[in-house]
Amino acid sequence: MQPDDRPSFEPADLGTLEDAVAIANIPTLIPVLVQLTGDERWLGEPFLPRPGVGTDDNDDGGLPEDVQREIRGAAVDAIAGWMRGRPYALPEPSEEMLLRMLSVSMGERIPDEYGPMLRQVLGLGPDETPHARDTDVTPPPGFRVAIVGAGAAGIAMAVELGRLGVEYTVFERAESIGGTWWYNRYPGCGVDTPSHLYCFSFYDHYDWPHYFSMRDTLHEYLEQVASDLGIRPHVRLRTEVLSARYREARQGWDVEVRAPDGSGETYHADVLISAVGAFNRPVWPPGLEAFAGERAHTAQWPEDLDLTGKRVAVIGNGASAMQLVPAIVGQPAHTFIFQRSPHWVLPFDKLHKRVPDPLRWLFRKVPLYRLWYRTRLFWNYNDKLHRTLQRDPQWPHQERSLNATNDYFRRLMTDYIVAELGDRQDLLPKVLPTYPPFGKRILFDNGWYRALRRDDVTLVAEGAVGARPDAIIGGDGVEYEVDVVIAATGFDVVRFLSTYDLIGRSGRSIRELWNDDDPRAYLGTVVPDLPNFFCLYGPNLQPGHGGSFLLTLERQARYVRRVLEEMFRRGLGSVECRRDVHDRYNAEVDAAHERMVWTHPGMSTYYRNSRGRVVVNSPWRNVDFWHLTREPDMDDYITEPRRATSEASSSAGSARSG
Repeated sequence: MQPDDRPSFEPADLGTLEDAVAIANIPTLIPVLVQLTGDERWLGEPFLPRPGVGTDDNDDGGLPEDVQREIRGAAVDAIAGWMRGRPYALPEPSEEMLLRMLSVSMGERIPDEYGPMLRQVLGLGPDETPHARDTDVTPPPGFRVAIVGAGAAGIAMAVELGRLGVEYTVFERAESIGGTWWYNRYPGCGVDTPSHLYCFSFYDHYDWPHYFSMRDTLHEYLEQVASDLGIRPHVRLRTEVLSARYREARQGWDVEVRAPDGSGETYHADVLISAVGAFNRPVWPPGLEAFAGERAHTAQWPEDLDLTGKRVAVIGNGASAMQLVPAIVGQPAHTFIFQRSPHWVLPFDKLHKRVPDPLRWLFRKVPLYRLWYRTRLFWNYNDKLHRTLQRDPQWPHQERSLNATNDYFRRLMTDYIVAELGDRQDLLPKVLPTYPPFGKRILFDNGWYRALRRDDVTLVAEGAVGARPDAIIGGDGVEYEVDVVIAATGFDVVRFLSTYDLIGRSGRSIRELWNDDDPRAYLGTVVPDLPNFFCLYGPNLQPGHGGSFLLTLERQARYVRRVLEEMFRRGLGSVECRRDVHDRYNAEVDAAHERMVWTHPGMSTYYRNSRGRVVVNSPWRNVDFWHLTREPDMDDYITEPRRATSEASSSAGSARSG
């Protein structure tokens, strides 16, 4: 931590500090104390926190009140001393010490393999600074990169290209940056990853107003990152990429775009990076054409949609519906929910809860507390669940669960659902899943069951099968008269890279290369026949068992930067993933999935394509992917030396056509 990060400390601040530490998270204060004082007695009894339950913050650490008071008193003294100028006793702990401190804080042993990843989460080392230049190579003259998409992935990639000193342009078809947090603005829209974890390691946010942020806050955060890190001048808004074709003669890409005025343009890029994500093409339920009333999709929410006193049909009951319905019930005269299949749901203890003002002060003023709080979240929401998603061939109840621990989660969530339904146990057969927990995306309860209990809410468990001009036809054969239909039916997730035409070296499109909905990529990032092309948020990358996807995007973006560094260092003009490397990796992905819950036959899920293959989720632990992308092996690639014509062609700029 740099001295400039230390805030001024006025006498009046002592009372605020005492108020903040009095409600601070005890397991977080312990590593803070160790780093500030260097005293390792805080890592032993009687100060050892007991393990928490699930993803709970475990604020008191399960410790007796007198022990808590001792920890809090020492923390006030240590933090006040630092704010008055006392240096850290341990400014950069060793990996061994980091692991030890986190193990004590979590009440469980953290394996050694997480050490390097832990350093990234804590932002230690030059590679974690957004403006770091830790390379001795420079791009060749005229070298340019095109990024498609200005959401979180595009921002992460732009930061890495800035570190390299590469000229780049980000093309964004929307009128603002932010990706999914720009497009999605339905009532209740937010994130189910804790705010202090759902941020970049290179741009830690110090003042989240809620423990779990809503859409507006997340969009503002991405806007702030783009502004503060100098990315915004490189972004061309309201500019849609229509197609991209690889030109072998000049070892680069011709990117066809439509400018805001409707004119066409060809942008010549040496490297093309897709950051369009997967959640960008809304899916409408079939059969709605006959409905004559108002219609809306959660991803295309009309600003002027008024539901007051109307009869509303919500089709779908996944993540967006679970946020939307509790946010709107009470406004419509009646809400009909057409369920496709039930979901397993976990409690959401800190939903909509504001971070108390004294704690917001502590997060702002004491970066060390903020970082260790984030690091605990990183572990709590990381790889702990991964082993419970593996099939135990000896487990006798394969139809309902995968193993003993998975069955425990089933009982835990069943008990929660039963309790939430209260006097409406008649709903239990409709809402209790039959498939194993985590088979579909686990949802966090936003008040869903309390909404279902209302007299002005009807759950149609058989789904919707058609429409009339003034009604939705349920799978139960009943026609439900409604005024408004809201589609909460998600996105065409399995057709990655479907927002523009992508043509490779052979002249084949990405849809041909991937047989339409069967995408595959090495490390979810590179594809044979597509030289100098990288895909962020590619196939089999979503960490379905837990973790912040922003950290996955960071790993991908850093891997791409390392590949570009090697291109510059070796004088390469093109790099293309070898087919045998790609095929071997994807065979390993499929084999790993065969042992996991997402291939279970008892449910349907957007994770799988029309062939039943899992194409969205990663079978790896987050730490596995971290190590896989730590350094590129250039033997994984077919490489070509950079031709003189490539440089001349690249520097020719862009050509415009009407």
